[in-house]
Amino acid sequence: MTITTLSSREFNHDASRAKKAARSGPVFITDRGRPAHVLLTIEDYRRLTHSQSSIVELLAMPVGGDIDFEPARLSGPLYQPADLS
Repeated sequence: MTITTLSSREFNHDASRAKKAARSGPVFITDRGRPAHVLLTIEDYRRLTHSQSSIVELLAMPVGGDIDFEPARLSGPLYQPADLS
């Protein structure tokens, strides 16, 4: 993967160069020397956005998926007074 950096001026003058560079990796577009935008191919964008699951999907159990979970019993006090000396 190749990362390309272009200024906003370079991007405005030669957008086709930026699109070609995006085929090899992300293109960072800067404003006053600071990264402001990233150009990706649609395939890279979809790969990034569709591969992430929501927290609900991650916590959902598959049908019939049983997990045996026996947490250990706590012994002793659940808290201790703070020592402020």
